[in-house]
Amino acid sequence: MSPLLAAVLLLCRRYDATGTQDHSDHGCQSQGVRSCAECLAAGPHCAWCAEESFLELGQHIWERCDTARALLQRGCPSDRLEDPRGSTVLLKNQKITFHPKEQRRQQQRGQVTQLQPQTVLLNLRPGEAQSFEVKFKRVEDYPIDLYYLMDLSFSMEDDLPSVKKLGADLMEEMRNITSDFRMGFGAFVDKTVMPYISTAKDMLRNPCKRTEPWPCTPPFTYRHILSLTANGSLFTKLVGGQRISGNLDFPEGGLDALMQAAVCEKQIGWRNVTRLLVFSTDAGFHIAGDGKLGGIVIPNDGKCHLQKNVYTKGNSQDYPSVAHVAEILREKNIQIIFAVTEEVRHLYEGLRSVFPKCAVGTLSNNSHNILQIIVEAYNALTSEVVMENSKLPPGYHISYTSHCKDRKLRHGEHGRKCSNISIGDEVSFNVSITAPLCVPAAQRPPRVIIKPQGYSEEVEVLLSPICECSCQKDVVPHSPKCSHGNGTLECGTCRCKEGRVGALCECDRAESSEAFDSYLCRRDNASEVCSGRGECVCGKCVCRKSGKKPIHAYYGEFCECSDFSCDQYRGQQCGGHGRCVCGACKCYPEFHGQACECPLSSESCLSQDKQICSGRGDCHCGACICHDNRFQGPTCELCPSCPSMCTLHRECVLCTAFSLGLNPKECETRCVHLNLTLVGQAGVLARVPPSPGLHRCMEVDTEGCRVHFLLRTGQKDNVHVALERECPSGPNVILITAALSASVVVLGVALLLLWKLLTGIHDRREFARFQRELEQRRWNRRDNPIYRSAITTTVNPKYKEQ
Repeated sequence: MSPLLAAVLLLCRRYDATGTQDHSDHGCQSQGVRSCAECLAAGPHCAWCAEESFLELGQHIWERCDTARALLQRGCPSDRLEDPRGSTVLLKNQKITFHPKEQRRQQQRGQVTQLQPQTVLLNLRPGEAQSFEVKFKRVEDYPIDLYYLMDLSFSMEDDLPSVKKLGADLMEEMRNITSDFRMGFGAFVDKTVMPYISTAKDMLRNPCKRTEPWPCTPPFTYRHILSLTANGSLFTKLVGGQRISGNLDFPEGGLDALMQAAVCEKQIGWRNVTRLLVFSTDAGFHIAGDGKLGGIVIPNDGKCHLQKNVYTKGNSQDYPSVAHVAEILREKNIQIIFAVTEEVRHLYEGLRSVFPKCAVGTLSNNSHNILQIIVEAYNALTSEVVMENSKLPPGYHISYTSHCKDRKLRHGEHGRKCSNISIGDEVSFNVSITAPLCVPAAQRPPRVIIKPQGYSEEVEVLLSPICECSCQKDVVPHSPKCSHGNGTLECGTCRCKEGRVGALCECDRAESSEAFDSYLCRRDNASEVCSGRGECVCGKCVCRKSGKKPIHAYYGEFCECSDFSCDQYRGQQCGGHGRCVCGACKCYPEFHGQACECPLSSESCLSQDKQICSGRGDCHCGACICHDNRFQGPTCELCPSCPSMCTLHRECVLCTAFSLGLNPKECETRCVHLNLTLVGQAGVLARVPPSPGLHRCMEVDTEGCRVHFLLRTGQKDNVHVALERECPSGPNVILITAALSASVVVLGVALLLLWKLLTGIHDRREFARFQRELEQRRWNRRDNPIYRSAITTTVNPKYKEQ
């Protein structure tokens, strides 16, 4: 076909007034689809018509993509409709084990199953969720492996005897839970370099500097002592031979030991059963980066480095990070029990939000309660099931809904777990996975793993996105229907050879006249070619996708339409109440407006009494516009500056029922709208049930009495008034006089007593001062300068001579 004939056909179609084209869902067509695979990726509601004769010459390829209903209405044969649906296929669905203990008695050593199903295949249509049910049951007598990891620094010396007696006691206690129980033992101190330990020779030999009752063992980072075994006596024997060591700083190398105990599965002897690791210490722990203090900068590689049961990379690799240890514990399905002292409990409580399944118990001074801690922590850990999944690729979404013992449905993060599960209880989880737009086969995820935290069993979910149509298998190269072999016929459309363009490869790009083609691609002389949003090819616009969002595309005869440029309301296109069709909002039936922001229903404007805007305004676009600016609220029900209904009717009630306030003539004129009913007591009004439009009022009259009445508003206000008023009683003169007189007497007596007390104190002070002065005035005769003795002594000068 010549380019001129194609142009004439396009011109004829431009001015065709029939308008029979069905735009039932531009959500499928607006993506600019050019193939069946692109149509399926446009949305789960989109279908493709693979019938060759479905479209006439000159129509767009994307018109083959629409809802299945619209395509069938437009004449697409049902057998040529490509609308694949997703599905769920259970590939392995072994039932949950019901009586494992009886199986063991019968020597049937088959694997115990607690999780069903085991393998699921999901055929996912992009945007369409597929769901399946996962069942979990705590079966009886499930095997348990327990590894005891102990801090052997000097501060734990008084705890070691309790651990030495733990083997037999724990074996006996765990027999009540399972007949298949194994336990092992390991110990740790810290890295054997400064500043964590002293590197003096004598301190390396005996870090405690003592010989009695025995010297301390040389320091070490981590030592594996006993692999998992069912022999409780061997545990007691080997642990009994352990001695305390020592270090310098307070934190220990516990994370180093945790990492090795988790990754060295072969040496420890871990099985695919319930794995418990008991971590006992009275100190904190070093974290990644602390190794720099000792000159250790190589990060921890998370691999096993045990040689002769001793960790050999302690002095060359840094401590692992908390997140690294948590990741390894989750990968190895290990549930950890921290048995720590009260002083450091807060440190390990903080790990509960990071570690997958973790419990914290408080040790006594000598660890005599360690058995109780282990049993209680095991019961707490196994009574809760938390589902987790491997990392999803970008765009994929997974959701959980739990069906627990209480028969309540939980969604979101709460839908991942069930609590208070006892042995024999079965719970289920509904898992829903949604695939995004199709991606290249190399980027498609092969599977997702779903499993309960701390358990080795898992559900393997194989993902198979539906990104291709069945008609793509029936490709016809060099099809005569594609302009005499100038293209390949695939799903009803032609893929043109190089140099050929057009829906049926009818145009030769070299022969096409650019000037004439551009004229056919303009809406008018003043507009751009294809509205500046596409390329004019063979007299027809080939619209391009949006540069900002590739999933959005322009469409229309001149690329004038888009479904992403409509008005927005509250951050959503078309307010979330309509579809954007060619730049304009096509509202759902119950909404209108440029952005579908206005509901047709006036339900949001109804007040409690079922009046629109409480009778004080008009409902416009789902919101009330009040007539009086004093009124506020969603339904004009609030008026902060207005008197209440009770206050408005106060004067009429008082003048009509009690002849108070207004004069009779004014009362009759102003209160004609009242329908008054008198009742005896206020208690009668209190028994009237509440209802819309009913107001309970209590007002004070001109005499200070309380008046109770009920008001029901309407065309004529109905008022029920209680004739019994609550008037305040007058003052009791006698009581007031007696009280005043008594008060004066009491006050006078109190003042007299106070005066007497003060004067008495003053007199005592004056008398005491007088006594002191009197004492000071008694002179000593020897000290008195004017004292003369009454005795005169005369000396005879001749006495010596004689």
